[in-house]
Amino acid sequence: QVQLVESGGGLVQPGGSLRLSCVASETIAGRFRMGWYRQAPGKQREVVALISGGGVTSYADSVKGRFAISRDNAKNTVILQMNSLKPEDTAVYYCNARRVLGGLDFWGQGMQVTVSS
Repeated sequence: QVQLVESGGGLVQPGGSLRLSCVASETIAGRFRMGWYRQAPGKQREVVALISGGGVTSYADSVKGRFAISRDNAKNTVILQMNSLKPEDTAVYYCNARRVLGGLDFWGQGMQVTVSS
């Protein structure tokens, strides 16, 4: 099973930025679609951003224009750059890897992002 290790979460003021990183334990190129999800208290987990093996991206409407997802296949890493953060972005953020063949999902351990003054 692929292991996903996340870093970069924390506390930031509204309007600030954070950069989330996720490193996979095995090669992601050509094998995994990568993504970020989040879960706020009392809410269901929701997709934030996805990136295909070919670099095609998609975003939740709530983060379009503020967040950017990217991947570095050479480093088995996916990045979520979050700008203009709002209090409603507060949640536990999870890295996701979906195997291209078979669709099996793997998850990181999750990390807290808190946007508050």
